Amino acid sequence: MRVVSRSLRIGLVAGLSVLVIGAVPRPAASQTTKKPTASTSTVKKPAPRSRTSLARAAAAARAREAAARRTQQEAMTPRFKRDMLGNLVPDVRAAAAIIYDPLTNQVLWENNSHDQRSIASLTKIMTAVTFIADDPDLSQRVAVTRADLKGASVTYLKAGDIVSFDHLLHLVLIPSDNAAARVLARTSEGGSAAFVTRMNEMATQLGLTSTHYADPSGLDARNVSSAYDQSHLMSFATGDARLGSIMRTAEFDVRTSSRSFKIRSTNRLLGTDVDVLGGKTGFISKAGYCLATLLQVPQGPQVAVVVLGAANSTLRFWEARHLFNWMVGRTQGLMGGEPQGPLHKDQ
Repeated sequence: MRVVSRSLRIGLVAGLSVLVIGAVPRPAASQTTKKPTASTSTVKKPAPRSRTSLARAAAAARAREAAARRTQQEAMTPRFKRDMLGNLVPDVRAAAAIIYDPLTNQVLWENNSHDQRSIASLTKIMTAVTFIADDPDLSQRVAVTRADLKGASVTYLKAGDIVSFDHLLHLVLIPSDNAAARVLARTSEGGSAAFVTRMNEMATQLGLTSTHYADPSGLDARNVSSAYDQSHLMSFATGDARLGSIMRTAEFDVRTSSRSFKIRSTNRLLGTDVDVLGGKTGFISKAGYCLATLLQVPQGPQVAVVVLGAANSTLRFWEARHLFNWMVGRTQGLMGGEPQGPLHKDQ
């Protein structure tokens, strides 16, 4: 009996030991041993999920392509209406627009052209005009700082780049580089604040009564103007051979102290059948999609066409084309006989 009892006690102790060991948390090594089981089970199922994800991505891509085609087709279709005199006039899909003849100082057509609106990077037209007004040495090179790049959104520049004023102007007017605009303002006499003051003084001198600037890049939504003012400013800016040449350049190779790169214009009218003498785009959410451009009517006058607050980028370019084509038709007597003077939306 004693032998049995002792064996019984040994068995009970061993059993308790097993229970106690089972209750103690497993060490890290034993915890990781279970992971392969979980990962093995997840590896077996991703194939159906991957196929589903790819199918969804493909469907989304097709939907985006279809939407883009619809947007393009809608934008390519001009809209017209009859005014009170029976003239066929544009029915523009934008918040404001104008066709202006700088030679005769005539507004040939307009829609809300005096409404003051945020203008985004159309600001850079005045940045370039104000900078050139100081008659700088365009070969002079300046350094880009980190402060120039902060929150710049669109820029090709890096801190430490050393760039000529000439190439900075190209960056400002061709791909609408925000940091480049800041560099031009910062390195001008008196710094950025004094430069913005001179921008506003220039606007006053040019009679742009609806125009006010808060920064040189256009990122600040407080930069405001009107289609009327911008048509006059574009005509004035393009009259400067240096600025006009840049604003009709589709591509340009920029060189810094350590590298070179190609920039391309945001103005999609360049390279088309339209004779572009100058142009600038702009966009921030407050302003919508904007375009100011000076175009040559075949065997006719130059006209400034400005579109402000379009719903998308495609629409701003096509509305400008439609306005220009309508103007060409009037000039050549293809739409309603000989030109009859300025037409306005409310006529």
